[in-house]
Amino acid sequence: MNVPMDLDACLLNEGVKLRDALVCLNRTSAQIAFVTDASLRVVGLVTDGDVRRALLGGASLDSPVRPFVNRNFVSVDANASRVQVLELMEARRIHGVPILDDKQRLIGLHRLHDIVRHERRPNWAVVMAGGRGTRLAPLTHSVPKPMIRVAGRPILERIVLHLVGVGIERIFLAINYLGEQVEAHFGDGRAFGCRIDYLKEEQPLGTGGALALLPEAPKHPVLVMNGDLITEADLGGIIDFHALHAGTGTRATIGVRQYFHRVPFGCVEVDGDRVMALEEKPTLSRIVNAGIYVFSPELIARIPKEYYPLTQAIEQLITQGETVRAYEVKEDWIDVGQRDQLRQALGDVPHE
Repeated sequence: MNVPMDLDACLLNEGVKLRDALVCLNRTSAQIAFVTDASLRVVGLVTDGDVRRALLGGASLDSPVRPFVNRNFVSVDANASRVQVLELMEARRIHGVPILDDKQRLIGLHRLHDIVRHERRPNWAVVMAGGRGTRLAPLTHSVPKPMIRVAGRPILERIVLHLVGVGIERIFLAINYLGEQVEAHFGDGRAFGCRIDYLKEEQPLGTGGALALLPEAPKHPVLVMNGDLITEADLGGIIDFHALHAGTGTRATIGVRQYFHRVPFGCVEVDGDRVMALEEKPTLSRIVNAGIYVFSPELIARIPKEYYPLTQAIEQLITQGETVRAYEVKEDWIDVGQRDQLRQALGDVPHE
């Protein structure tokens, strides 16, 4: 939570004048004044831009602030993640989001600068965004799968904002199919608070081979993600987990998740032709690959510049007796690889 030194200094009674609003804005670093009613509930906000527009419109410093209060504002509660807040700021083009309690009283403030610059990490991130998405055709005939919009925003943009939100400042996007659309949208990344470079495959290299296109050897573990994930996974947590175990020879960490499948039929357990038990529509559970990895620089250096799936790299490590660890992703996670998953992401079907 990003909080000004003195929250009370950011509060204004809705009966004050524009002059008082200017004084309030001048004495705080928040650049926002929160207007409250008699119960200290936040009913609106005022920025220096609001005051400036009021004065240019003919109001005087002695005019009441009430007509110029923005009452159509957004807020979050104390449980909102940095990623959620960053997406909200990007969508609304705002630089501050108040944190309110259940009585609509101000308890904190998220500021864009603090969120983007929170806990800078030296790690790079590589997002695999070059697939054709044939299972989502015809949607992907003219749009690459990672650029499909969910709730008004491309999937890949959500991933980039997520990475920025956990302090990653250098991101590589591995592109191939319709990659020019990805480049046109993200450019050099400055508009998203990071540096973005592109790994362009002259021939298909699979999910792993693209890592051989990195322009230089990384000095720190690299976070690798599939470009079709909609998730609030704790990406900082998996990086920290990998670092914690790096001294034990861990070369890779895989994000994993419990997947539940309900069998739509009654199941029968038999011994020969003898029925031993019945179980009506059981739910089966398996641990699945969440498409999120952390790879040590030593592993990156081994990857050949040829078609090479990430899973092959993992299997080779296991075969050679090297350590691969699992990190459980407990947060929301959807792999938008098929129409059912896309419909789930769009809210057309309930989550598992």
